[in-house]
Amino acid sequence: MAYSNNSKYRIDRETIERILDSAKIEEVVGDFVTLKKRGVNLIGLCPFHNEKTPSFTVSPAKNLCKCFGCGKGGNPVHFIMEHEQLSYYDALRWLAKKYHIEIKERELTDEEKQEESIRESLFVINQYALQFFTDTLYNTDEGKAIGLNYFHHRGLRDETIKKFQLGYSLERRDSFAKTATTAGYKPELIAKTGVCYSTDDGRLQDRFWGRVIFPVHTLSGKVVAFGGRILQNNAKAAKYVNSPESEIYHKSDHLYGLYFAKQAIIQKDHCILVEGYLDVISMYQAGIQNVVASSGTSLTTGQIRLIHRFTNNITLLYDGDKAGIKASIRGIDMLLEEGMNIDVVLLPEGEDPDSYAQSHSTEEVEQFIERNKVDFIRFKTNLLLDEVGDDPIRRAELIGDVVKSIAVMPSDILRSEYIKKCSEKLNVSEQILVQGTAKLRMQRAEEQEKRSKSANDNTENVNEEKSGTAIDEFRQDIINSYDKALHYKERAIIQFMLKNGDKLLQVPEDKTNNTPAFTETVLSHLFYSFEEDGIEISHPLYSKIF
Repeated sequence: MAYSNNSKYRIDRETIERILDSAKIEEVVGDFVTLKKRGVNLIGLCPFHNEKTPSFTVSPAKNLCKCFGCGKGGNPVHFIMEHEQLSYYDALRWLAKKYHIEIKERELTDEEKQEESIRESLFVINQYALQFFTDTLYNTDEGKAIGLNYFHHRGLRDETIKKFQLGYSLERRDSFAKTATTAGYKPELIAKTGVCYSTDDGRLQDRFWGRVIFPVHTLSGKVVAFGGRILQNNAKAAKYVNSPESEIYHKSDHLYGLYFAKQAIIQKDHCILVEGYLDVISMYQAGIQNVVASSGTSLTTGQIRLIHRFTNNITLLYDGDKAGIKASIRGIDMLLEEGMNIDVVLLPEGEDPDSYAQSHSTEEVEQFIERNKVDFIRFKTNLLLDEVGDDPIRRAELIGDVVKSIAVMPSDILRSEYIKKCSEKLNVSEQILVQGTAKLRMQRAEEQEKRSKSANDNTENVNEEKSGTAIDEFRQDIINSYDKALHYKERAIIQFMLKNGDKLLQVPEDKTNNTPAFTETVLSHLFYSFEEDGIEISHPLYSKIF
């Protein structure tokens, strides 16, 4: 097998197309899943979540796979990316090796090589810093007396400390700087990582001196940044210091703990979001492993899409500080806009995820979350209603705030359901909420159209025929969503599938097609029966649901 793993090369388009043409979904999935014939398709147990009844279907004709339990699937590249947690290009290399395809890669330009070399150097220095901090924690008197003692005092066990690769930076301003430069690392590259910084007079100084260290990992486990917590009472010093942005670290694209949590998130199809480093670590130690942290910053689109790669379901776990909650929920509309299902859990007063996990068993934490979770819209309404009272102006503002959150949801069905709930909760007619939501969505469509036109001002008729107008699409969306008189038979089919889809059917043996008897869900049976008979749902909304 002749291909280069060297990051100084890129796979050429012709080779990518050869890989995509050669990779057969049944052969790729078959390396990991036992598949049985089911008509024109194959079926097996899903590798992405625990199940007893097969719902993972492979379609050789379409070269696609799909799980009707958790929703995971895609073409051979998507499957390998998801199953092996690889990047797109690494998944292509995996498939190339399987199908004995020689990889042809384009050599990088000198400028690209220089950028790649710097990136590689920064990762190497970060790894060296990680080893330095962990060694300092366990093998120096100061590290053991201060750093290790602090972690033990916070209830962390040694296996947890080692699992998360926690460390300590000595109470000296240049301890790591001197060690790293003596080891041969260039001062300018050390400064680029953010572990150190250059003073005005050109000296290299440690950024995290006198702090316990929390490494931040990429999805593949590389150390991309560090967070440091001060242990002394110093009003002039920040409690936490984090690595600045660099060529390898953009904080808006990382979530603390995701490297450790990703498999649990996939298995549970659920992610718990907390605020800080110790919240994640204590929850993980308590057996709640599908947990990540935004590390005290507002959620970004990049972070949301990271979570969305693994699940559609997220629970926000807050302590009892209402002021803090209000500050953090302002950006949650982005989660709704991404089509995620959001629940909120409020911990008892005086508790945070760290302290609650330390004082309760795994079962108690899980039961508390399950009993107390509330969908985000209801939680937001309850939170704001406490302040509004009988003030009509503030009540109108509250209604507007809630409508704004509903309007960003991409799902027609979810918007309709939340409008009903809010109508009852706020004692406002559904018609007013529908009109308010439609108005906001129309405004967003107009703004989107303006941005699109502005971007194309310097070109002639670019995208005019291709895209149409956002407003026309929105109007058609409303017509399709609310025209309940049409397609009543298709609606009945959808209602039946939604109500009975998870029920089991015993499919008898088919000697004609040499297919043994097996059990499958109503949803799977109907879907593939329609597919095999060439039946299509014509109504666009029902088709989308189907």
